[in-house]
Amino acid sequence: MTRPATSKNRSPPRRRARAARDFDQAPYVVIWETTQACDLACRHCRAEAVPYRHPAELSTDEAKRMLDAIRRFGPVVFVFSGGDALKRPDIVELVEHAARLGLRVAMTPAATPLATPEMVARLKAAGLARLAVSLDGSTPAIHDEFRRVPGSFERAVAILRDAQAIGLSTQVNTAIGRHNVADIDGLCTLMAGLGIVFWEVFFLVPVGRARPEDVASAEEFEAIFHKLYDLSRTAPFDIKATAAPHYARVVLQRKVAERRDGRRGAVPDPLTGGVAFSMQDGIGRARSVNDGDGFLFIGHTGEIMPSGFLPVSAGNVRSADLAQVYRQAPLFRVLRDRSLLKGKCGVCEYLDVCGGSRARAWAVTGDPLEAEPFCAHVPARYRRMVERGEAEPVEEYFRRRIRGSGALPVFQQAPG
Repeated sequence: MTRPATSKNRSPPRRRARAARDFDQAPYVVIWETTQACDLACRHCRAEAVPYRHPAELSTDEAKRMLDAIRRFGPVVFVFSGGDALKRPDIVELVEHAARLGLRVAMTPAATPLATPEMVARLKAAGLARLAVSLDGSTPAIHDEFRRVPGSFERAVAILRDAQAIGLSTQVNTAIGRHNVADIDGLCTLMAGLGIVFWEVFFLVPVGRARPEDVASAEEFEAIFHKLYDLSRTAPFDIKATAAPHYARVVLQRKVAERRDGRRGAVPDPLTGGVAFSMQDGIGRARSVNDGDGFLFIGHTGEIMPSGFLPVSAGNVRSADLAQVYRQAPLFRVLRDRSLLKGKCGVCEYLDVCGGSRARAWAVTGDPLEAEPFCAHVPARYRRMVERGEAEPVEEYFRRRIRGSGALPVFQQAPG
């Protein structure tokens, strides 16, 4: 009879090496879902955006108080997200307030006519450090079908050009799923010519409008990780895989292989794919950030969550102390304790630098501490456990734990 991997199968947990700040005390990045309103209708939308603003959105004064609370964490990276942040008439005022506080401010507006050259210039003057747009295909046909608005590809490129023309740092976000796994080579070629400082590659999590069948396979994830690493060797911009911390494993594996072959002399570093990343706009990034672990998300009505892809509330900024929730709420504390991870993640040799996507584990199994279900790596220790009858084979393990097989969410989902 088999039994799942439990804490008694593990070595005592190691204290994880942190970035410059202690993620138990403060996040590295905070994202605020400014509004659910958006004029696009993207097939994967995490926020399930609608055309109009919700009446219970944070007011201007409430948003400023929230920003004040965020600043008390220290100089975190702060992102105005959505929906479409430009649907808020007070957005420039809020950017100015955040910048005045000393936050490093970025924004991800939707590629719509609201993002005019004049608006981009106003945002830069208010203190915006970086502007990011979404491009999900190397051609208008692929991107526009996914975003469900004709012309959105050309509009996104125009916004990048408008920002670059006035010296505003730019980034591209790309959601990887079934819709574009075959387009990854085209996307890599496109990014190389856009003049960006950062390419953030999101690996789809089946929440919001995204469905499980929209997610690429673990093997496809792995193939794309290797392509991203190859590109990172020559790209003039940094690359980050979001909702895919297992990219760090591939980076380490590739660098170790290069050292063994005599092609690299430096000690492997999981932070970057092998090139320097831009700090000219003060954004940068940190290693080993995960849902609720260096990452904090605030919904449009003030709900405090580990990430937008793990929409589980631990409190609300209207009534709770933001720092206390991040530091002390049981949800956040367990997400930062990687010794609690289950299945193959709990015994993985790359636990410290990866930890698997907690959001994807929650979306697929209902348990944010479960093993990452879209990772091709099987730790040697887990294989030995299977051979000894101490753990289930990986396919059987996940087949028994996917939603609909009796597993229930272990935390209460945030209100929509």
